[in-house]
Amino acid sequence: MTTDLRTEPAPELAPVRAPRPRATVRVRLASAFAMFRNRKSITGLAILGFFVLVAILADVLAPYSPTKVDNTARLQPPSAEHWLGTTHLGEDVLSQVVHGTRGVIVVGFLAAIMATIIAVVVGVVAGYLRGWRSESLSALTNVFLVIPGLPLIIIVASMFDDPPLVVIAAVLGLTGWAWGARVLRAQTMSLRNRDFVQAARANGEPLRRIIGNEMLPNLMALIAASFVGTVTAAILGLTTLSYIGVIPVNTYNWGTILNWAGAQGAFRQNQWWWFLPPGLCIAAIGVALSLINFGIDEYVNPRLRSAGERARAMKRRGLDVNDPVTAVRTTTSTSDDA
Repeated sequence: MTTDLRTEPAPELAPVRAPRPRATVRVRLASAFAMFRNRKSITGLAILGFFVLVAILADVLAPYSPTKVDNTARLQPPSAEHWLGTTHLGEDVLSQVVHGTRGVIVVGFLAAIMATIIAVVVGVVAGYLRGWRSESLSALTNVFLVIPGLPLIIIVASMFDDPPLVVIAAVLGLTGWAWGARVLRAQTMSLRNRDFVQAARANGEPLRRIIGNEMLPNLMALIAASFVGTVTAAILGLTTLSYIGVIPVNTYNWGTILNWAGAQGAFRQNQWWWFLPPGLCIAAIGVALSLINFGIDEYVNPRLRSAGERARAMKRRGLDVNDPVTAVRTTTSTSDDA
């Protein structure tokens, strides 16, 4: 007796596709910029983006050269020819404000980039390491905390007849990184004892991979907040120094416009079209950076984030967030109906 043994071929399995690296990068970027998804951050980024666009296209947007003199139109109020009026020399105020935006944006972002890089390197390394190396970096941070920025900028500016914007940004950045480094050091000290950091250390990961892959993604919100705060401080520092005359007035920014307006008595003579536009621009960019910072704070703070999500959910349901009375939906069970 013979038995016919027939084996059926095994079903072919569909090949397992590896995840696309582009999707992984997209997910990482989305999670890294999740702090900018709320309304406050979006509004602040829109205002800041407007000023950045004005700074880039200043030569195109300005109707005149900022130094063009019109002897027939001196101290003229806003008109169809000069939308924001003219100065005592007949210069167009709108053109000066537009060209002054470039100096403010360049100095603010350059100083913030320099300060943030130094703060991240010093703060994270000092928080992760132990012993004398950590204490040395902490002592260096404390030294820069007490260095007065204004006298240093005055000394540096006196060395140049026309100090370039890069030098001003470098001085502002070198004197503005210490606070961010202290905050990052404290947060890194709390992260270095977490399980995922200990696991990476036990696997023999080098220091650069532990900091770059394990710690920095968890510090992105603090780094972004430090960057925004440094931009604000640098812009206010530049306009203040320009207004008091430390920076030469031939370098156009909003502070130098206010300096010229104050020197020519525009405040006393109520020539509002001269000093009000640059003042409003300083206030607007300050509001934009504050909104971005508030949005980051709402993302970082769990209480603020949960409160914001609850308020948005109530608005979608048509409920008043400020109403002290909470609407309660009552349901009747089938047993009660019986």
